[in-house]
Amino acid sequence: MIRRSEALQAFVDAAFVAFDQFAQVPQSRRSVRQIYDALEVPGVERQAPGNRLPVCSHLETALAVETEHDSLHRLVDRFKAIEPLLEWRRRTNDNSASDNFADGHANAMIVGPGGLEDRRDLWFGVTVMAPNVRYPDHDHAPEENYLVLSDGEFRQGEAAWFSPGIGGSFYNPPGIKHAMRSLDTPLFAFWALLPAMSE
Repeated sequence: MIRRSEALQAFVDAAFVAFDQFAQVPQSRRSVRQIYDALEVPGVERQAPGNRLPVCSHLETALAVETEHDSLHRLVDRFKAIEPLLEWRRRTNDNSASDNFADGHANAMIVGPGGLEDRRDLWFGVTVMAPNVRYPDHDHAPEENYLVLSDGEFRQGEAAWFSPGIGGSFYNPPGIKHAMRSLDTPLFAFWALLPAMSE
């Protein structure tokens, strides 16, 4: 029987509490519960050490979350325990990203393809961006839930940019074009998708 490591299980538990607390719309609340139902069954954890990119130097600032919510402090603490094990990677650029995008961002899959827990039925990851970086427009078939732990702005479709704030949560419907950009401080956000539900 596969068992999840104590550190990763503690993170998963803290993430569910935080996502569930801050999810607003009914679609998001339903999706979050489906994701965490899937997480009840552990996958195989990668045993190799993680890999940081230079932009990860912004993590300390990004994780200095000022909030009255204990659930977010707990989530950050649990994330710090697993972060050294994560494989941070760059996304390819396109014309909608800022010129500093390549070196100004990193994504890490926590649970999902190539993640700390490598599996194909869900994607649960995190993004960090240096100040004043614009992430490219992108879309994907699975619906997506964000939990934001920093200042920063997001956009869905052709709508105006909006700022969820620390603890802000929002839902991306399947296939919607979306993007994000940091302001004068680093951006840090978790995201969770359930590809199996969209197939």
